[in-house]
Amino acid sequence: MSTDGTGQGAAAAPEMAETSPAVAHRLIQLITPAGERVSHPEFDFWVKDVSDEQLCSLFEDMTVIRRIDVEATALQRQGELALWPPLLGQEAAQIGSGRSLRQDDFVFSSYRENGVAYCRGVDLTDLVRVWRGNASSGWNPYAINMATPQIIIGAQTLHATGYAMGIQYDGADAVSVAYFGDGATSEGDVNEAMVFAASFQVPVVFFCTNNHWAISEPVRLQSHIQLADRAAGFGIPSLRVDGNDVLAVMAVTRLALDRARRGGGPTFIEAVSYRMGPHTTADDPTRYRDANELEDWAAKDPISRVAALLERKGLLTADFQQHVRDQADAVAHRMRKGCTTMPDPEPMDVFRHVYSTPNSWLDRQQEHYARYLASFGEPAGAATQEGAR
Repeated sequence: MSTDGTGQGAAAAPEMAETSPAVAHRLIQLITPAGERVSHPEFDFWVKDVSDEQLCSLFEDMTVIRRIDVEATALQRQGELALWPPLLGQEAAQIGSGRSLRQDDFVFSSYRENGVAYCRGVDLTDLVRVWRGNASSGWNPYAINMATPQIIIGAQTLHATGYAMGIQYDGADAVSVAYFGDGATSEGDVNEAMVFAASFQVPVVFFCTNNHWAISEPVRLQSHIQLADRAAGFGIPSLRVDGNDVLAVMAVTRLALDRARRGGGPTFIEAVSYRMGPHTTADDPTRYRDANELEDWAAKDPISRVAALLERKGLLTADFQQHVRDQADAVAHRMRKGCTTMPDPEPMDVFRHVYSTPNSWLDRQQEHYARYLASFGEPAGAATQEGAR
């Protein structure tokens, strides 16, 4: 599904209201969990161009990235990946926002935004490369205008704000977008990024996915107020959206992007969703999470919600559902093949791209490591059979 980042062309856009309890902190919803399309004039404007065909494409996107998630989890369980961070339950937040961006916008994400990377056109092999241990980063950031996933919690918000300052300096109308979770809001980096963004009124969108759990730490302990409320303290307008509603997410993201392009400065979006799976494949959420909570949120599943809306519209035909399943399976197959046929890394590659000029200290380390490898009877440049797994 392609968009120009706003979906509205030159049409006059309604102004975004300033942050206030009456506007910014209510939960914005356009599709109910039962699949009913509800009217919300202030935000309907931003998705009025979304046709039935595009709605079907959004459903397909969400189904595909869930299938990617399932396949990657299976690859990890089979020993093909070292780790995987599932996005189960957060498909609408990622697809709704990811499909709102223009190609010249730049994304700075955490390690869980695989759906956003899919929207940006990432190569499927690159999506799993770093999790297999075959490279220090997954893809060329400038090929898809998306930085490689950030492992350090919240650090990407600083990068996003700095990049936005560069956009502002260049006089361009692109936007920098930072993705992070509820747990990251407790990090100093996120707060510092918001200070600079507000001070210089740079074109950045802070997209916070509130999935309710920072590993085993519940959001109710992280914050005693809604996360969107925090933005007001920095002088940043905020929006609180149903993160399981793909249309609502698209609407608020388009609004925030448009505001940034017109010189309105940063916006904070709290997308209220739920991490239905583990934090990573190394985590066991049953140790700290009530099964009833998961059951409650499963009833708000983002894909089932759009499926129900499509069914109401008479669009959820057997042929369409089969087409979506086939597409999802094909994508998963390509990713699996790319993963399992990926060349093992050369041990000596760890010394590449460390310094731009020769360094005697690094040279000594490289020579020492080469002798160590040679002690096993293998040439220093030979790849091991098992690679870095």
